[in-house]
Amino acid sequence: MTTLITGGTLVSATGRGAADVLVDGERVAAVLAPGSTVLGVDLPARVDRVIDATGKYVIPGGVDAHTHMELPFGGTAASDTFETGTRAAAWGGTTTIIDFAVQRAGERVQDGLAAWHAKAAGNCAIDYAFHQIIGGVDDDSLKAMEGLVDEGITSYKLFMAYPGVFYSDDAQIVRAMQKAADLGLLTMMHAENGPAIDVLAAQLVEAGKTAPYYHGVARAWQLEEEATHRAIMLADLTRAPLYVVHVSAKQAVAQLAAARDAGQNVFGETCPQYLYLSLEEQLGAPGFEGAKWVCSTPLRSRAEGHQDHMWRALRTNDLQMVSTDHCPFCMTGQKDLGLGDFRAIPNGIGSVEHRMDLLYQGVVTGQITLERWVELTSTTPARMFGLYGAKGVIAPGADADIVVYDPAGRTTISAATHHMSMDHSAWEGFEVDGAIDLVMSRGRVVVEGGAYHGRPGHGRYLKRGLSQYLV
Repeated sequence: MTTLITGGTLVSATGRGAADVLVDGERVAAVLAPGSTVLGVDLPARVDRVIDATGKYVIPGGVDAHTHMELPFGGTAASDTFETGTRAAAWGGTTTIIDFAVQRAGERVQDGLAAWHAKAAGNCAIDYAFHQIIGGVDDDSLKAMEGLVDEGITSYKLFMAYPGVFYSDDAQIVRAMQKAADLGLLTMMHAENGPAIDVLAAQLVEAGKTAPYYHGVARAWQLEEEATHRAIMLADLTRAPLYVVHVSAKQAVAQLAAARDAGQNVFGETCPQYLYLSLEEQLGAPGFEGAKWVCSTPLRSRAEGHQDHMWRALRTNDLQMVSTDHCPFCMTGQKDLGLGDFRAIPNGIGSVEHRMDLLYQGVVTGQITLERWVELTSTTPARMFGLYGAKGVIAPGADADIVVYDPAGRTTISAATHHMSMDHSAWEGFEVDGAIDLVMSRGRVVVEGGAYHGRPGHGRYLKRGLSQYLV
């Protein structure tokens, strides 16, 4: 099938301008000056379909490089399956996700990866790839890392938090980073001092401070800054590229910026929750309501200026991209496991459907440019994780993952209308200037005019190359 998208403003990471986009089958065939002919052929008369994007932005589909579909955690599991989660992503203009296959101590990496392939295969509405969590660094898992590149997995994740679950100590981190440096893998790090957090959390509960608010108190910014600095030093020691996930504290950003200024291959992401939500307003909501916003790293104090600093870091490239860390749990039967003890609240917020809209609001308010919006949500994630060329760009030969975005539209976020498998919304009542008009995944229209046209199984597993963002 051939499709011509005409009349819109094509926005890339490097500029914007009027252009028509010709799609042939699953790929972009040409980007043309408006009204152009090809070999004298009048395209609108010859293609199967013409999409009128007049007054709208035409952008590459979003790449959410940090999701957790069906993740077992805290005695339950994330409420979105690969089917529901990727459908919700499509509704929100995201056409590729990178999820995390899980290996825990005592398990085989290969078995964890096979389990995640089984969860996702035939169920995804959009294309997907995997990172690999290494939750038990030992001789067997280090040997198994050697096979990841052949599987198209060129990044893996370690945790400095969650002792007894995913935690790696410094010796394990050094060993894994040494192996990663040899293989060209990108090390992703959850940077919080887990043992210290556990001490503080136990002390708070013993003092009767059990409400969701104290989740944020126990996971103090000092423990994120310290772990970020330690991860940077270990990466420098081993010459391993480092990517720090879900950065929420301005002090952690300062550590990343200093390392980058020194020429180190160190990168960081933040998430929508750290741009908009706060310790005081959300985690501190009355009663148990704050459990909706329990995630790790936690929401930070607005009075201390963390949110404004995250926006500034996105403008200055001290942070390179925005992912969601999408890990949803329902309040009933999941979050309420932590009634009376915030330590038992499953950690996670659902945002995969809203990332593109929430970041576009930064364009509306002048925090970022249109081009930076595309760079943060699509182009850099594709480059960072070895997908660029096929993903993250509208250019001849690229996959036809295309979003038509209406700046004159308006989006009201609510659990009553979202498509994620959750009984609440972390973004209830948020009003966004702008709206998704059409979403195309590999040439197939999956969302258009407020209707869903996708299907499970359309999404393909993507074997990724090595990072294209290293200096």
